[in-house]
Amino acid sequence: MKKLFVTVGTTQFDTLIKAISSEEAMHVLSKLGFSHITLQTGRGQIQPQDHPGDMNCPALTCYGLKNSILEDIRAADLIISHAGAGSILDALGCGKKVLVVINEELMGNHQTELAEALAKEGYLYFCGVSSLLTSLKEMDFTNLIPFPHGEPEKFAAHLDQVLGFS
Repeated sequence: MKKLFVTVGTTQFDTLIKAISSEEAMHVLSKLGFSHITLQTGRGQIQPQDHPGDMNCPALTCYGLKNSILEDIRAADLIISHAGAGSILDALGCGKKVLVVINEELMGNHQTELAEALAKEGYLYFCGVSSLLTSLKEMDFTNLIPFPHGEPEKFAAHLDQVLGFS
């Protein structure tokens, strides 16, 4: 069975946590073969209750913040992440399939540009909270291109070019 890790970094993104921990989302994730979900809720107000799971619902584990989420990233088959550069690059750097969820409530969200650029290159998918369940049902994560390893300077230069900074 598959594991899902959801991260909002050090921010508050309660709409994502509420959406992914909803009964409907749990059923969708169960149908997609996920047996365990770990939610990293950051500084959010919503802290879903841990539960062991059953035939129709994956097991759920939640926490706010800890020193490093790399262990959770490495253990997961799919990462759902806020649009923070650190979280995205950590997940891609570990060779994981990534779905970035844009916080549509933030005005002038520059992080959206990073998600769009990486999606254009085929490294990840992105969506908003309102289309999260549809995206999970319809996206084929086997189509994503593995993220290049080992030369962050080249990747940074490439991103600068894609984003129009050079």
